[in-house]
Amino acid sequence: MHLYTQIYEFAASAGAFEGYVYRREQLDTNYLPNWVDHIVTAYEKIPPEDREKFQASCDQTIGRATKSLIPLLGEDHEIIAKLNSMTRGDLPESPDDFQKKKWFEKK
Repeated sequence: MHLYTQIYEFAASAGAFEGYVYRREQLDTNYLPNWVDHIVTAYEKIPPEDREKFQASCDQTIGRATKSLIPLLGEDHEIIAKLNSMTRGDLPESPDDFQKKKWFEKK
């Protein structure tokens, strides 16, 4: 599979996941383990030197998803640990932290 396709599919899955878990008070968690496993697998298949190019954006997306899930699952939950395995830098303060400008918004 072409690298750009891999990155796109990872990002689409991560973004959909973030949207699914965003500020949900009630959530069917039966879907989460499989979904997170697929996201982690997709992330790990991208070569590290290519991941580093989008890592800051990944930290934001996965970080917001994590911040949405912690109140429901707890900080020590296996899903939280798996999500944290994909982050490297500063995470958002909350699920509502969309302050980081995207590359296309910068002037």
